[in-house]
Amino acid sequence: MAELPSGLLEACVVVGASSEKLRDIYQNKSSELPLLEAEVLQIHAPPFISKETNSRQVMAPAFSRVQKRRSFIKKKRHDRGTDPLPNGDSVTRPEGTSTTEDISVPKDLDLIALPQLCFPGGLQLAGDQRDDSYHYLVFTDLFGNRTHGVVVQYYRAVQSFHESLVQNGSRPKTRLYAAFAVCIISKFPFYHALRDSLSCLLVQLRTSRQGDFEETVKEFSAKLSLVPLPPPGSLHVSFSLRPLQVLLPSREDPDSPLVDMDLHLPLLCFSHTALLQVLSCLLQEQRMVFFSSDWSKLTLIAESLLLYLQPLSWQHPYVPVLARGMLDFLMAPTAFLMGCHISHLEDVAAETEDLILVNIDDGIVQSSWSDTVDLPSIPAAAAESFLSRAECLQIHYDLDSCHTGATTDVNAARSQRRDWQRRLNTQIQNIALELVVNTFRGVQDFLNHEHRVFNSEEFLRTREPADQLFYKKVLETHIFHTFLRDRLNRKLDAFSRMEQKTLNLSHRNRAMTESPRRPPLPKVTRSGFRTHTSPKLSKRLGASLPNLDQPLNDTMASLVLNRHRPQSVRKMTPDVGLKSPPKVVRVFRLPEFPPPLSYHYVKNYYSDMAAALGKALNATPPDESALLARYHYLRGLVNTVSNRHLDALEDFQSLYKTDAEIFPSQMVKSLVDSMPNVERIQAEKRPEIKGLISRVIRDQEREREGQENRSEEAAVKHFQLPKKYLHLEEFVKCVQESGIVKDQGTILRLFDALTVGHQKQVGPDLFKDFYTIWKETEAEAQEVCLPASVLERIETGESVFKLSSSVKTSHGVGKIAMTQRRLFLLTDGRPGYVEVAQYRDLEEVKVSSAPFLLLKIPSLKLRVKGKKETFEANLKTETELWNLMIKEMWAGRFIADQHKDPQYMQQALTNALLMDAVVGCLQSSKAVYAASKLAHFDREEVQLTLPKTTTETLKHKINPSLELAAPQTIEVLYYTLGQLWVSLGGGTVMVFDASSWSLTHTVQVGNARLSCMLAVTEDQVWMGSEDSVIYIISVLSMVCNRQLTDHRAEVTGLALDLDKYR
Repeated sequence: MAELPSGLLEACVVVGASSEKLRDIYQNKSSELPLLEAEVLQIHAPPFISKETNSRQVMAPAFSRVQKRRSFIKKKRHDRGTDPLPNGDSVTRPEGTSTTEDISVPKDLDLIALPQLCFPGGLQLAGDQRDDSYHYLVFTDLFGNRTHGVVVQYYRAVQSFHESLVQNGSRPKTRLYAAFAVCIISKFPFYHALRDSLSCLLVQLRTSRQGDFEETVKEFSAKLSLVPLPPPGSLHVSFSLRPLQVLLPSREDPDSPLVDMDLHLPLLCFSHTALLQVLSCLLQEQRMVFFSSDWSKLTLIAESLLLYLQPLSWQHPYVPVLARGMLDFLMAPTAFLMGCHISHLEDVAAETEDLILVNIDDGIVQSSWSDTVDLPSIPAAAAESFLSRAECLQIHYDLDSCHTGATTDVNAARSQRRDWQRRLNTQIQNIALELVVNTFRGVQDFLNHEHRVFNSEEFLRTREPADQLFYKKVLETHIFHTFLRDRLNRKLDAFSRMEQKTLNLSHRNRAMTESPRRPPLPKVTRSGFRTHTSPKLSKRLGASLPNLDQPLNDTMASLVLNRHRPQSVRKMTPDVGLKSPPKVVRVFRLPEFPPPLSYHYVKNYYSDMAAALGKALNATPPDESALLARYHYLRGLVNTVSNRHLDALEDFQSLYKTDAEIFPSQMVKSLVDSMPNVERIQAEKRPEIKGLISRVIRDQEREREGQENRSEEAAVKHFQLPKKYLHLEEFVKCVQESGIVKDQGTILRLFDALTVGHQKQVGPDLFKDFYTIWKETEAEAQEVCLPASVLERIETGESVFKLSSSVKTSHGVGKIAMTQRRLFLLTDGRPGYVEVAQYRDLEEVKVSSAPFLLLKIPSLKLRVKGKKETFEANLKTETELWNLMIKEMWAGRFIADQHKDPQYMQQALTNALLMDAVVGCLQSSKAVYAASKLAHFDREEVQLTLPKTTTETLKHKINPSLELAAPQTIEVLYYTLGQLWVSLGGGTVMVFDASSWSLTHTVQVGNARLSCMLAVTEDQVWMGSEDSVIYIISVLSMVCNRQLTDHRAEVTGLALDLDKYR
């Protein structure tokens, strides 16, 4: 049997008190009913249909798992006598000894703790009938894998039948009611679906004889084991368990969590401020305990809150329901998230320290040592956005459905409620995801992917001062470490998609036009959250536009004005800016379950299911490829279970071509391995199936080869200053890890500058001095506060990167400021602005001397185009450095204008700033000479002139390798409406906005070199690769979900026959 993914049912367990204990209690007739010890009475786990019990023909166990299992020894009594049964009947048992029945159960099922968790408050007898009660469990194994359980407690009457006959022949009137629990355990959190299933089971149990109790539960379990789980996407699965139609929702995509619960419950229990406080505690990995008088709330609230933090995931012990005998777990020294009954709140607060106590019933968050929580809050700007959106949510179904009439169909009413809940869940998930994105936006900018380094120190410097303590705590957590690992692995998850979607123009242009590490100057665009959410361009190097002198356009200006409108005028809605086209959800309804679960009937059941899926495939139009892929997935799964291996492989081949994202490679590999030789030979005769098998085997081999790199992929390093002398190779790596600069050519020049007159190695003290001065100049640039009158005279995207000391100039006394566009004088006394020159207008830069008494003071003279007077500044000891820096900026401006490429200006600015840091750290007579080694564009040997014809026709130039450690060859260049697609080596595709020439997306398309591209439709770009595959990219999602794999050689070209489609 091929290995299959887990089905809906992992096990069904019945827990309660043994009949012997119940009989003893009834006979003793104590005035007080004691708490009983619960024990496992029944376990039902797949497989339910097997060769031994059903037929000569081999039938695959219904969605069984090839996994480690163990035995559960179940007692079966055969001694003569009668046993009381919960419904009041008796059963005759013959004399003899007890025997046992060995039942196979999942190995990771904890049968010791399960009875306590099914009755966390204890198993209590009652003198009257009690209402049914549901609660939810989460089990976590040593590897962090979670299993979920839904428990129903229900009461049945119990009485002793040794006293069943009295003198008048009537039964005694005194009755006891004992609680029994049925727990469904699943690998997936289908909380609503399993709760509905248990509700249907109780209907059957109440109408069946007690003697049929075990068989009824077993049949119920077997039915659930026949249910296939829906693949990720917009196709749900439903099945009938009379009287309800039960729905299994699917995940949105393979990386998204499964949501089958009401995500607005925390919003009903907590104020929005308290809710943010709880989320902040989770992000800081505190020791947290939830309390409630309702066991079900503990798990549902905890699960909802963890979903709010997606894609960040909780890494510590997680036990949302603690039985009364498990309270010692709260003494654990590590971070944890646990829950217990509200009655234990005072005892827990008194006996433990450093706990965050969350009272769900009252919506209160406190600590075990105080009525308040003294922990940093979520950053204010992110919290403000969350509060604004959360206040506009409509979380009351009755208010939203006032206009609708009553329905007489219970399933129709449930369907309406589910649709409303699904829409609300989507809104809440978007709002929560935006909170996470706003909190951690920009982390990507401080990662070095080549060396897997996160520059935490620099990231902290860009956060708001009031938020520093929060980030310092969060950056040390496991939850953030895992998040960083996914960023370094370039995982395209919900966070990445929303961050990309909500990037403003300023942030999108930054990678192409801004100095990567110089912060913006004005406080209104201060770094941190507001830097990335402000619609203004960043105060660094301006917009990367074809006309480099263009001011802020009208569209951006209107955005700026709108940003500063009063909050009361700007109406906030829950999902403004977050809306995506509504997704149509389809439901595939499974056939009715067979009455007797024997081999023959189950085989027919799967045949009917495959036929129904075939009809659905035929009725689905070809343009709905996503839906077709889901139908192929389900039918392939059904055919696999039914041992129709070749049919299953055909379905999986169609799935692979339609949507490779949900292709179950491990399942197909196991299916191929389990095929008999006869079927394997038949499969080899079919080209498509043969190709699929070869591809799966090849992918498995690649995966095995990649196992060696798994440890590196899991590592996240923090930048540390070196502690030993650095040779060239080590120096290059250290500088790249520091985030100062990535370009190897620039680093080589920096190495030469720092080693002038010394051995070709950089000492740890020298590197530390250089790094410290680099950071100090960044901090100084951030702290400079320009008056409003000066800000009005410079471009929106400008920052001051270098500020001289106060000097005498030909225009008065003041400080010379260097931005990425110009030089200006910031006059002393009454602050004023005097423009010196824009770099493109310079005609001459030279070092001179100004007479002062009997002295000659070094000065710098600038001759500017269109100005008669020469600007002169007595920069004294700074003269030589400023001369180098201004000449480099002048040369960079000239080349940038000639090439229509602002990246040269960025490189020139980086060179100038490195010169400044080198002079500052060397402090010697050779410092300026050493800094001159970094003058790249101002050297005569640098020939970057273009032919005249190129200069006349060139409009703009971009460098896709700018953020890479070394330049890469451009393999393919392709233009679609508004987008420029650039293919580099190894399947990397970069997409640029054709209006601003800014990088918008980076897509990984296979691992081989791409050779051609073609826009087939408005929302699809096809790419041919040397690995013989045609990859189909969705323009909307920037994801490759479809592939054409019939080719046997490199795809060298693509063409579209337009006449054929007219």
